[in-house]
Amino acid sequence: MNSVLIPNQFLSGGLVGIALLIHYLVPFADFVWIFLALNIPLLILGWRTISRPFMLYSVFGLGVFALVAHLIKPSPLVIKDPILAALTAGVICGTGAGLILRSKGSGGGLDILSICFKKKFGFQIGTTVAVFNAIVLLAGVYFYSLEVALYSLIFLFTTGKVINAVVTGFNRRKAVLIISDKSELISDTLLREKRRGTTLLKGEGGFSHKQKNIILTVISMIELQKIKEIILDLDPEAFIVVNDTLEVLGKRQEKGFLY
Repeated sequence: MNSVLIPNQFLSGGLVGIALLIHYLVPFADFVWIFLALNIPLLILGWRTISRPFMLYSVFGLGVFALVAHLIKPSPLVIKDPILAALTAGVICGTGAGLILRSKGSGGGLDILSICFKKKFGFQIGTTVAVFNAIVLLAGVYFYSLEVALYSLIFLFTTGKVINAVVTGFNRRKAVLIISDKSELISDTLLREKRRGTTLLKGEGGFSHKQKNIILTVISMIELQKIKEIILDLDPEAFIVVNDTLEVLGKRQEKGFLY
């Protein structure tokens, strides 16, 4: 924040972006105090709407962020290229935000507002964040320049990608479809050796009209390579389709974040 964003006058997303914008327009207004003031009504709203454990983690995360931002004074890193500066800031901020989310908390601000909107109106968290960030970037174009807004967009995009990588890590689930004449053997082997449940779907070949079972199983990214080796050892001609999953609910899956 103080080493990349503020020296380059980049904008961020959410309440941090609004606080930065106010700080740039009114330099004597301290960024930390602006950010804390903007968070007060949201903390009150979240305390009434969201689970207490989540809010306690959020208050702690907000306090640590404000303390560190206050103690570390702006001191530019030796990065003259603004694109590299935006990428560097995105990696640093994304890693920090991802670690907070993995701890089932947040840094306050837009995270709290997005969850409240989801619980009350059913809005997707990503939609709320995207709309809010778009407003901040448009304000950046109005008060500064299109160039600053575009650099800020690079920063936000990088931050989002890094957050996803940190939060999901190698726990991202893969849905695997397997078409094989040895479907029962493969299914039994996956259950016995990898402790992975399977579902047998009924299928029919479009050309041969031959009836066969299609195996469906959901696995982690770490398991994928070993699962493929097991399948191809049993049937080298097996047809395997691997899909990314947006969300997995139900038995044998890890619990998600509780809001």
